[in-house]
Amino acid sequence: MKSDFVEFKYGWPVVLAGSLGISLGMSPLPFYTIGVFAQPLSQEFGWGIDQIMYGLVPFCLATVISAPFAGYLSDRFGVRQVALISILLFALGMMAFALNNGSLPLYFFLWAMLSFVGAGTLPITYTKAISRWFQHKRGLALGMALVGTGIGGALAKIYAATLIDAVGWRMAYVGVGFLPLIVALPVVYLLFRDVDDPKVERRVKALESARPQGAGSNQLYGYTFAQCLREWRFWLLCAIFLPLSFAIGGPIPNLETMLASKGFDRGDAIILASFLGYSVYVGRVLAGYLLDFVWAPILACVLQMMPAISMFIFATADPSYGQMVIAIVTLGVAAGVEYDLLAYLVARYFGMKSYARIYGTLYAFFGLGAGFGPAIFGAIYGRTGSYDLAMNVAMWVFVACSLSFLLLGRYRDDKIRAMV
Repeated sequence: MKSDFVEFKYGWPVVLAGSLGISLGMSPLPFYTIGVFAQPLSQEFGWGIDQIMYGLVPFCLATVISAPFAGYLSDRFGVRQVALISILLFALGMMAFALNNGSLPLYFFLWAMLSFVGAGTLPITYTKAISRWFQHKRGLALGMALVGTGIGGALAKIYAATLIDAVGWRMAYVGVGFLPLIVALPVVYLLFRDVDDPKVERRVKALESARPQGAGSNQLYGYTFAQCLREWRFWLLCAIFLPLSFAIGGPIPNLETMLASKGFDRGDAIILASFLGYSVYVGRVLAGYLLDFVWAPILACVLQMMPAISMFIFATADPSYGQMVIAIVTLGVAAGVEYDLLAYLVARYFGMKSYARIYGTLYAFFGLGAGFGPAIFGAIYGRTGSYDLAMNVAMWVFVACSLSFLLLGRYRDDKIRAMV
């Protein structure tokens, strides 16, 4: 049993650096803090809350270009270099929001710019290195690193709110921007190195000799990006993750409003919404652990089917407090699975040769759905006074997408290793 975890003896630095890098990167910080900044921005500039939330649209549209490009740079120049430069630029991009003068076009431009400068802080870079360090316990290592998205986002929300109360929203943006600089940057600089980095050559050799038999190797195998584009499994995953991210991402920013529309008061809504964060953490680690033992498509099918129950409960006329807890927890677990799942599927079906570029392209599809989901859910509520139509559509999206994972078939490791 001890030998099963030998990879952590040598690979723990990259997991720790990846967790901090991801938790203070582009994936959680902008998404979790936009709601905190919405009220002071509305009061200062007279913008509507919906206008402020629409900042996520140019942000996610830009990600369609920036995420694959960050993947290309990572495969071409190495994940460490891309991550370090992007942390610095992302921090400055967050601080740049303090310069807003009340111009909505400038506000939207800042969101798009943030995507371009911060894409290297996405899981694209960190999960590539982790997937190369870990073969036998890859799923668990990915889950431990990716749990940082929920933790970082939750703490950043509290941190931003405290700064706004103390020094105002402009300096709060500066303070949020400082987090990646003073926490993530030094840790990533000291600990984050891929297996082909000369400075960890000794450690990699020790890992290779100690790794359990049959766990694989660090050899750079797999499809090129051009070969991947000719693989139907790649396009199937694109077709799955686009609507799936819409269905997952749509309800989450609208959760408090949705609870209010069902008759829950503000205090209960805040408590209920907090269950989402806890269940995301559980989903991250649970999925990561199970991926090492269970065929990924069947695990994806089961866990991504669960939110269909959430949508059904959300759409009922008079849900109870207990029903809402169940609905939010199942949604959170599913939301906690997506990054682990995406990273694991890319490694097992396409290999590591062009991992970052393939992951980045799939992430772009995921980001596109997640970016438009909240706006579309909000628009439906604005027109109908209810989220029920959106929830019913999302319910069937979860059913169809979860079943589609089963079409992927057996892992392609043997074939892609033979392509070296």
